[in-house]
Amino acid sequence: MSLDRVADLQRWQDSGAHWRVLTRTADSLTISLLRCDGGEEVDRFTSGDPRLLEFVGTRSSSEDPEQPG
Repeated sequence: MSLDRVADLQRWQDSGAHWRVLTRTADSLTISLLRCDGGEEVDRFTSGDPRLLEFVGTRSSSEDPEQPG
């Protein structure tokens, strides 16, 4: 994956796969990338990219509604 975690996560989500926040701190997230059926973990990453924090917002997974804005 590239270093643009927002683009990576958006592509993952757009392809029908799922993601879940595993850990959240004030300045970073650890995200699990899951298969399309929401089952097996394929990969995970930790990032403190402010753009990623904004993209994910308060959601805990790709199944939560996106926040406006």
